[in-house]
Amino acid sequence: MARAAIEALGLGKRYRIGARSSYRTLRETISGAFTASARRRARAEATTHWALRGVDFRVEPGERVGIIGRNGAGKSTLLKVLARITDPTEGEARVRGRVGSLLEVGTGFHPELTGRENVFLNGTLLGMRAVEVRRKFDEIVAFAEVERFLDTPVKHYSSGMYVRLAFAVAAHLETEILLVDEVLAVGDASFQRKCLGKMEEAGRQGRTVLLVSHNMGLLSSLASRGVVLEAGRIVFDGGTGDAVRAYLSKVGVGGESRVSLVGHPNRLPGMRTVITGVACHQDDGSPATTFLQSDDVVLELAYDTGAGLPLAGAGFIVYTTSGVRVGGFNTYMAWPPPHRLPDRGIVSFIIPARQFTPGSYHVTVSVGSHPGTLEDKVEYAIGFDVSPADIYATGYLLTSGDGICAIVAQARVLPAPHDAVPGVAP
Repeated sequence: MARAAIEALGLGKRYRIGARSSYRTLRETISGAFTASARRRARAEATTHWALRGVDFRVEPGERVGIIGRNGAGKSTLLKVLARITDPTEGEARVRGRVGSLLEVGTGFHPELTGRENVFLNGTLLGMRAVEVRRKFDEIVAFAEVERFLDTPVKHYSSGMYVRLAFAVAAHLETEILLVDEVLAVGDASFQRKCLGKMEEAGRQGRTVLLVSHNMGLLSSLASRGVVLEAGRIVFDGGTGDAVRAYLSKVGVGGESRVSLVGHPNRLPGMRTVITGVACHQDDGSPATTFLQSDDVVLELAYDTGAGLPLAGAGFIVYTTSGVRVGGFNTYMAWPPPHRLPDRGIVSFIIPARQFTPGSYHVTVSVGSHPGTLEDKVEYAIGFDVSPADIYATGYLLTSGDGICAIVAQARVLPAPHDAVPGVAP
């Protein structure tokens, strides 16, 4: 059997929470006043948390694997152990090959150095010679779109610029293994598409890719395998589609018509808590999670900025239970500029259920300070089911086998000569 690119053998990582340093004064040291009972009391005040426990898996060279799980499931800790940023408490992680990692915005960047200097610094940290970095330099800069700011210290970069340059360095330098953790959520949609294309290219080149993301559609399109973590342990390892379904079956959406989003585990890392709750109901206000295709789904998003945060818009994205993005809508589409929401309120969306084929759907909600900039986003915050109805008034009932959208069109039959070709003038 060929050697694996990555092996985790009984991997565990433990953190001590609430530990209080046992410092002694000079008088206590001399007099021995710091007693054994005091030391035991200080240890008892500390608790331990296993971020990972008993993790075993193997990744073959060239595999693209999605790591899936709630916030706090251990995904980021796993990648940090594999990247040698932190040591495991128990077990062993074997990584064979040069590793490029993008685990959080600006990992490995020195804030006082310029973008140009940080490209070479990162290359050096990855074990590359200057000639290797120089060969890829122009390609990295073009991809990151930071040419104008190349000689500016990166501490002055926006988070988007930081991410673009950090990803460009990690993706373009000649590494065998690429570890990416969620940071693509900071970039805009066009940059995310570029990153997706680059990671697909990395897979075709035989590079091993481990990707952590809350975007189930991204994972489904990029990864051929999914590993689901829960409370630091692997609870599923298999095909990406099956992994996504296993994860979504555990996130607890679809059963409740009203969900509090304060402290919700599916909030994207780095987001502030602005969206406080989400609810689904019928036109008459009655709570519901199951709708006929002939109904309207009323989705309400409650938010509170706490004052001082200019909020411009709110929106939602609908996904199938397998993580396929059906579509989305937001207040930028609904109203012309200027875009500004009150500091506190409820945004109500009326969604005709006839747009969906029968099945189950999950809804992601978000708010932003202006188009393209998120302040808060909660993935798979609530869910609803759609049941068939005679929406065409012809007796034809759709099923999930008809696709994910209920297409509305007009049909007519025109008289034509017997030998006519459709669409071609005689």
